[in-house]
Amino acid sequence: MNPGPVTTPLAPQPAQPPEIDELPLPYLEIDTQGKVTRVNRATLDLHHPAGGDLVGKLVWDLVAFDERDFSRAAFQAQIEAGGDPPPITRNIFDRTGSFRTYRLYRSLICDAEGKPAGMRMVGVDVTEMTEAVDRARRACQWLESAMASMSDAVILADTLGVVRSVNPAAAKLTGLDPAELLGMTIEDVLPVPGGQSTPQTALDHRTALERHHEANATIVNRAGEHVHIHIGAGPIIDIDNGSVCGVAAVLRKIGSAGCSG
Repeated sequence: MNPGPVTTPLAPQPAQPPEIDELPLPYLEIDTQGKVTRVNRATLDLHHPAGGDLVGKLVWDLVAFDERDFSRAAFQAQIEAGGDPPPITRNIFDRTGSFRTYRLYRSLICDAEGKPAGMRMVGVDVTEMTEAVDRARRACQWLESAMASMSDAVILADTLGVVRSVNPAAAKLTGLDPAELLGMTIEDVLPVPGGQSTPQTALDHRTALERHHEANATIVNRAGEHVHIHIGAGPIIDIDNGSVCGVAAVLRKIGSAGCSG
């Protein structure tokens, strides 16, 4: 008796373990030429119909146009090098009708002799996470540009008084290199002249953690000069939970105090 033709859900693909087809993440395999040889159902669900058949397509034809040459060269280099491929990020046009950012986790498929015969990939959509990181990076760059443009010295310290960020004006005022300032304590950055009966600091860090306050002080810069400054300082409030996460201090030179002997 003729049982009739045999069909598979993902024909013309070879049969694959059920757990691969049921994987909620897109999975695909490609040969050494970069052609897609196998995909799971999640991949088919994400593939845009306008892209045509997925099996047999060159994998770099799925990514953004400006990434194709780089993707092809990187894939060929990885096949030749062997080893464990690192994760990569690619912009892929999917069923949403737009390019989405996917993090692709890869491993080599090897033949009986241990030579690379292709590659398997599992993708994770990281579009929103990537956009959030980009927004945070742009905001940070904007803040750094704003601080660098200020004529007054700005010093940002954490709750322990350790300097986390400074602008060029602060480096000029203290005579210290910006990289050197980072990681120092406020007491070391703004030392006051010696000779007081009790230890004093130019910036009352504890008070600044509690409320905004202003004061005039004299500090000693790297060259040993006494510099009169006006300090305005106050707590940095975390906008997410309202807790105090540091101190922001703005310092302005108000006159010459001469030089120490």
